[in-house]
Amino acid sequence: MTNDDSAFAALGALGDPVRRRLYRYVAAQPDDVGRDAAAEAVEVSRSLAAFHLDKLVEAGLLTASSRRLSGRTGPGAGRPAKVYRRAEGEHSVSVPPRSYDSVGHLLAATVENAGLDRELQDAARAAGAAQPDIDADDLVDVLAERGYQPYWDEGTLRLRNCPFHALAEEFPALICGMNLALLEGVTPAAWRPVMDPCPGGCCVALSRSSD
Repeated sequence: MTNDDSAFAALGALGDPVRRRLYRYVAAQPDDVGRDAAAEAVEVSRSLAAFHLDKLVEAGLLTASSRRLSGRTGPGAGRPAKVYRRAEGEHSVSVPPRSYDSVGHLLAATVENAGLDRELQDAARAAGAAQPDIDADDLVDVLAERGYQPYWDEGTLRLRNCPFHALAEEFPALICGMNLALLEGVTPAAWRPVMDPCPGGCCVALSRSSD
């Protein structure tokens, strides 16, 4: 099976609307998700949720493990429950085939080698600021639409997903600096983006401005 075939098979698993909602819910959570919580979130029965969650594991979109959700150990703690989280791999398909990733890597390498980090950040900040004004109450929805998968960690808005993950792994200083600048341009004045990576997620977090 080619890489394209694998990607088509994985993405084809999301054709079912229930399965798609389950994937989106689990992928956006910072912690493992049990079957009961997933079923409640998408408003289906536990047995139906379990069926579709396991199909998503088979497709390589989720990973599964077992642990006691009560947090207790020893006698009386109950049996371990099956829990799910987003798989680490990426799947992308272009029809007809395109190679934007290759161009992105080439451009990033050229910018980094030329020492144009500041120019890239200025361009990213300007691009973010050029978007329509965002109300502070709409920030979570806007970040979700951009693929960041935001979630609350007490008073901090963390980002479960990095939309630039592949490039950020190869050019971390360049891409993370660009990402911070982009979010500085996008976010309203009431919020302050800072470098504060979360495990497996984005390098930037947002907190309320103290001004």
